[in-house]
Amino acid sequence: MLYYFLYPLAKYHAIFNVFQYITFRTIYAAITALVLSFIIGPYLIDKLKSLNVGEVIRDCGPSNHQSKAGTPTMGGALILLVVIISVLLWGNVTNEYVWLLLFVTLGMGAIGFVDDYDKVVRRRGGLRARSKFALQVLVALAAALFLYHNGADTVVTLPFFKEASMDLKVLYIPFAVCVIVGTSNAVNLTDGLDGLAIGPMIISAATFMLFAYLVGHVKIANYLHVLYVPQAGELTVFAGAMVGASLGFLWYNTYPAQVFMGDVGSLSLGGALGTIALITKNEFLLLIVGGIFVVEALSVIFQVGSYKLTGKRVFAMAPLHHHFELKGWAEPKIIVRFWIISIILALVAISTLKIR
Repeated sequence: MLYYFLYPLAKYHAIFNVFQYITFRTIYAAITALVLSFIIGPYLIDKLKSLNVGEVIRDCGPSNHQSKAGTPTMGGALILLVVIISVLLWGNVTNEYVWLLLFVTLGMGAIGFVDDYDKVVRRRGGLRARSKFALQVLVALAAALFLYHNGADTVVTLPFFKEASMDLKVLYIPFAVCVIVGTSNAVNLTDGLDGLAIGPMIISAATFMLFAYLVGHVKIANYLHVLYVPQAGELTVFAGAMVGASLGFLWYNTYPAQVFMGDVGSLSLGGALGTIALITKNEFLLLIVGGIFVVEALSVIFQVGSYKLTGKRVFAMAPLHHHFELKGWAEPKIIVRFWIISIILALVAISTLKIR
């Protein structure tokens, strides 16, 4: 909104020219989200405590997690709120991609909120898995259809290979649904330790903040031989807001956590990340950038598949972070090591800009 109302004033005073620059607005979107998190965070945590919105720890999980029972959850609502405020303040509200991202983020967040509310307030176990998945698919399908019918490039490319590409045509729609729903659930599965999911999310959002800027700038995109996506540069502001909001949430979620994200946060952040990957045409690069999320999701798939087919488990417990817990790794060690791996994967992803 600031861009919409203040940039036209540049004809009266040069200082308002700064609002045309995506880099300027991205920086202040991130700062705004961070500051709002510091302001709203303590109030939200106190409110959740007063409402007894505490985490329910399953008996089948690691025994040391029982001490976390009752810790306020649904803290992802803080992330949602500050991202929306920051994007509306600093983003170009005439950009259709901004509204698409807001739709996916809010849609996935609403599903997560209903699930969390049913689990921790009504104590009814949450949404049925099929219902939850179906709702996620509906949100993702709406986004995929919007992209397809608004001229989105249906060609997908492979990292590291200059000429490796495939035009999916109408199959782009189910492909896009899989990317959004898969990323949303992968982040949700990773959210099992204090700060474990939000750390890689900060790194992934920052990486896609860079990619959004590059593919949205015609000269840079041509220089790097990456696909130019008109209007995608504005997603830089959205990703910046995600980084700021996630950093602000980490302040309260770091070990030992004062508040948990809940599905309202993990589903919405994952959905947003997957949508940004689609718009910027970095769908397969998401597998590298979000490698931690991918491995966590695969560990669950392999565990369930192996047990159903052979009656044997691949890991001591899934998702993967629980396996390392049962192997004797301290929780902070698992978290920090996963963060380090996430940083390395982000650097590898960035290197693909020159290795083609």
